[in-house]
Amino acid sequence: MLRSRWPQFILRALILAGFIFTILSGFLGSQVGSHNFAIIFVWIAWWSALKLFFIPLGGRTWCSICPIPLPGEWLQNKGILRSRGPQTRPGKRWPRLWRNAWLPVFGFVLVGWFGAIILTAPRVTAFVLLGLFLLATMLSLIYERRAFCRHVCPVGGFIGLYARLAPPVISVNEPSLCALHTEKTCYEVCPWEQYPPALKTSANCGLCLECLRACPYNNISLRLRPWGAELPLAAKMGLDDVFLALTMLTTAAIDTVIFLGPWGILRSVAYTIGSPAWWIFAASFLLLTLVIIPAFYTLAVWVAERIRKKERFSFKRSLVYYGPILLPIGLTSWMAFTLAFASTKSSYLLPVLSDPLGWGWNLLGLTNHVPTGQTSSFSLALQTLLLAGGAMSATETARKLSRSTRESIPLLAFIATYTWIMLWLLLG
Repeated sequence: MLRSRWPQFILRALILAGFIFTILSGFLGSQVGSHNFAIIFVWIAWWSALKLFFIPLGGRTWCSICPIPLPGEWLQNKGILRSRGPQTRPGKRWPRLWRNAWLPVFGFVLVGWFGAIILTAPRVTAFVLLGLFLLATMLSLIYERRAFCRHVCPVGGFIGLYARLAPPVISVNEPSLCALHTEKTCYEVCPWEQYPPALKTSANCGLCLECLRACPYNNISLRLRPWGAELPLAAKMGLDDVFLALTMLTTAAIDTVIFLGPWGILRSVAYTIGSPAWWIFAASFLLLTLVIIPAFYTLAVWVAERIRKKERFSFKRSLVYYGPILLPIGLTSWMAFTLAFASTKSSYLLPVLSDPLGWGWNLLGLTNHVPTGQTSSFSLALQTLLLAGGAMSATETARKLSRSTRESIPLLAFIATYTWIMLWLLLG
């Protein structure tokens, strides 16, 4: 099943067809968000499935079937079922300056600024999806491999950040056999530019399985590992990854305020793009994302470093060294927010399936079904468990990274404060 390209191709083709239909529905369907397939199935169904299922359980599994880079990759390889090889179009190397997560950080800041309109206006959603589609195809024709997925896509940056926690991993059975194999076919066919024997993190492995198919010795496997196995190692995290993780923390809290909080005036401000009040919101968003939250984390690391008496690092390395504590609380905060958001909006799914374009159809007889989504006590309990679990995992990681209990105290204070804020925002 894994070696055959057909199951993966069928999934990709179906999702690509759905992706194209989503763009068309955004342009041609009703511009009332709750009656349009593009809004309901992108920002409620898919976005919820991504954060509640694909990432925590599958890591970059979504990337293996994502439709956005497919046409560009097919043009690169001059065929739909072909892997990289002699026929592949030569491309430029991605600029070294941007081989990091800074572009996804910028992309997520933009999404945070304009999130209220993107998540509610079908035509805007369609423009965003079409823009990503065209950009990915254009970059595939200029640069080699999946440059867009690795270095540009904001969703890819989000997934890659938390893929470090997920169980699936590509691994080598016998490393000594790889050392004797001089052709390195696994690296040559990898669209993500990864070499399986040297793979230390799942952050940039798209689980496309091309390496598994290309290995002539059947020496590469897809395996499962304990959840969060990479956490204490800070495997290949950089300062850009740490800043992306801090951006995710801030965005999760701000989205909770805008979409779930009782402050209707803040929600209204986020919708009135270009107004004086919106510019205040945008400046506040930047201040929180780029200054306040990073400053609190920096302070916690600085205090921990002052307590550490031996083997002190440079301060930049210290910021990276303690970075893994941000991953569990970030992912579980997004999961808790998504659970709350989806529980109040999921009742729109069936009516939109019955009338995906808002044209008055009644394909399933559910068009007149009145959505009555609400947050249940079970949902609230699950959100609490998620946030508590994330805090516990981050606490255990801080303990493993610290040489003493005293050293971990400022890190634990940061974890506890952020978790308390999310509990207060979600549960009141």
